[in-house]
Amino acid sequence: MADDVRGEILAEVTRSGLVESHHSGHLVLLAADGSIQLWRGNPAMPIFPRSTIKAIQTCAMVRSGLHLESRLLALVAASHSGSQMHQSAVKEILALASLDERALQNAHDRPLGEDERRAWGSNPSTALAHNCSGKHAGMILTCVANNWPTVNYLDPTHPLQIACRKELEELAGEEASLVSVDGCGAPLFVITLMGLARAIHRITISDDPIHRTVIQACRNFPEMVAGEGRLTTRKMREIPGLFMKEGAEGIEVGSLPDGRTFVFKVNDGSSRAFEALVVAALAKFGLPSTEESKPIYGGKKAIGSIRAVL
Repeated sequence: MADDVRGEILAEVTRSGLVESHHSGHLVLLAADGSIQLWRGNPAMPIFPRSTIKAIQTCAMVRSGLHLESRLLALVAASHSGSQMHQSAVKEILALASLDERALQNAHDRPLGEDERRAWGSNPSTALAHNCSGKHAGMILTCVANNWPTVNYLDPTHPLQIACRKELEELAGEEASLVSVDGCGAPLFVITLMGLARAIHRITISDDPIHRTVIQACRNFPEMVAGEGRLTTRKMREIPGLFMKEGAEGIEVGSLPDGRTFVFKVNDGSSRAFEALVVAALAKFGLPSTEESKPIYGGKKAIGSIRAVL
């Protein structure tokens, strides 16, 4: 029987036929009708959903009066790579509030994307380059639209954050059991893995025009949701109608237009097994990947792989 906290082995790293390492965690696949198709570990495990709920937070902003074109809505729901395109788009959102990047209260960082970070070099970290700056720009513009104060927009008791929490709890079908702070500085709400799966399933099949608008914006602009070369962008381009969003500390969600949904949490917090797990989850839904799994090398020769254990 799986340990309620440790879960089960979700992926293995092989070298010359031997399992050298493994990644354990928790996973839920939901069928189109919302029933559990497959689970590993503990679906009732309380988790920090991290950035996987940015589309839900974006819906709360739109419901509170945020008006943006689809390209910029996708950026508000993004963990962007920090390219010049992304940073310029964040400035566009702030300009609509007659503000600039000095209004951002998220943490400072260098770009998240590997290529973007290399190009950044030794330049200092900035709030604009942080992967959450699009979300924070959206939060600021929502406050301005409502004449809410922006100086404390990250306070959990701020009307904006109350709206974000309400949107999440209604979709998840459960109340947040703990309020913490995400890496970017925004409030973070603990729900169960199953609650997260329900939320993604429900927002995907929802008839609510706000839910439909935000999810479709992400599908239409996958390069804004993540960035060139990243798994989220590649898979959303590859599979029509797929919505995906990754989060820090080993969290990933995805859904298809009919409501089939996958959610997993890798316990060690790494993303190394993400691609193998996403490919395996989609295969369970009858969608084999066109991409080959990344090999494990011994010198220049491929002698192993990272494989999902579902």
